Amino acid sequence: MQGLSIQSLKKHKALIPLYVCVGIGCAGAVYYLGRLAVRNPDVSWNKKTNPEPWQEYRDKQYKFYSPTRDYSKEECPAPKF
Repeated sequence: MQGLSIQSLKKHKALIPLYVCVGIGCAGAVYYLGRLAVRNPDVSWNKKTNPEPWQEYRDKQYKFYSPTRDYSKEECPAPKF
């Protein structure tokens, strides 16, 4: 079995789009996981200075994408504790 190298990709040019698509998919997954770890109101990295992180998003839109609702014009859907 051959390893992945520039020479092997020159011989099998049909594999280049496959590697590009897999690379873009992996980069997108890493970006989204990083965004969830940093921006999600359910995640708190420092419990001492921010014990209730979900309260920061009471008046903000925190959904990544919502094709049907614009949360900036409505009452906030954040839970009230």
